[in-house]
Amino acid sequence: MGLPESSLPEPIRRTALHDTLVGRLRDMIIEGHLSPGTRLNEGQLGQMLGVSRTPLREAIKYLASEGLVELVPSRGAVVKRFGAKDVKDMLSVLATLEELAGRLACASARDEEIAEIRALHDRMVRHYKAGDRLEYYKLNQAIHTRIVAISGNAALAEVHGMLQTRLKRIRFVGHEGAEKWAAAVGEHEEMVAALEARDADRLSEVLGRHLKKAWERVSETLEGAGR
Repeated sequence: MGLPESSLPEPIRRTALHDTLVGRLRDMIIEGHLSPGTRLNEGQLGQMLGVSRTPLREAIKYLASEGLVELVPSRGAVVKRFGAKDVKDMLSVLATLEELAGRLACASARDEEIAEIRALHDRMVRHYKAGDRLEYYKLNQAIHTRIVAISGNAALAEVHGMLQTRLKRIRFVGHEGAEKWAAAVGEHEEMVAALEARDADRLSEVLGRHLKKAWERVSETLEGAGR
């Protein structure tokens, strides 16, 4: 005989520490505190973050599954380093996916879903004006994710999510410098306006141009690092 539903205890939240650690380490990678090629010393990181090795190791494994960390024999976990060609290739595929997602979203998205993206954009602009790059960047990525989500194509969203995760640090670098950052914000304004107008051709063009510009914004840094 089972317990009455009212007497059941609340479930234990086992994922809280894991999610917090993954988020903290991901932010450290995105902001460059853990730069590409850096070995993740579990002892030092555990002491810095105030956690034991077991949850830290699980968080690192999760970041490896996202493609942000590489598990290297004899070296342990290392922050993934992508070459210029790797990044260009991924951005090219990402652009194609988002161009398609934009067309699908214009045709099938509900008005309230488009309004949610406008609200995300307005919050993003507030962080831009405040000079808060990390929070701006997170909302920036959330907008791209939502446009893909409202396209209604689950396969597209799955592949897009994998590539977008691997490019997190690279895309963050693309906003360094006032001119680059302002240009990216302007492209996002065009994006949202096209979506609100349900102008599929215009939105597809803006998304493709935005990803092409993203490559231009990061290519000098990457190619310089590769020399």
